[in-house]
Amino acid sequence: MLDVVRARLRSLVSGGRLVRFATVGLVGTTIDFAVLITLVERWEFPLELAKVIAVEAAILVMFVLNDRWTFSQWGNDGYRSLLRRLATSNAVRLGGLTVATVVLSVLVRVFGVPYLLANAVGIACGFVVNFLAESYFTWSVHE
Repeated sequence: MLDVVRARLRSLVSGGRLVRFATVGLVGTTIDFAVLITLVERWEFPLELAKVIAVEAAILVMFVLNDRWTFSQWGNDGYRSLLRRLATSNAVRLGGLTVATVVLSVLVRVFGVPYLLANAVGIACGFVVNFLAESYFTWSVHE
């Protein structure tokens, strides 16, 4: 059992995949912050709604980058396969979105942390959930 776990963990971080995923995550983080700031500061959206919109914009861009770079050898060609991965990616990233949004909301509303700092902490917390879920469910790296 322990050997199976070790083998799966090795497959997750082999070939620089974790570094590529983190790099794509930085792009997504930039998009998330830009959209969040615009929606909250300029258009006065409620914080949680702005977060959901910001993260979906980031998810779409990150999906394309991950599909073409991070996990390029794992995705099948074809329109149907691409749509399946996109739908799966959105579904599994709900876990990361939930973690990031709850952390953001609690830090801001309970502890009075500035929303941009709280957003960064939330994104960091959601990173692990996203990497594992994307690796296993969207691109089936473990197979």
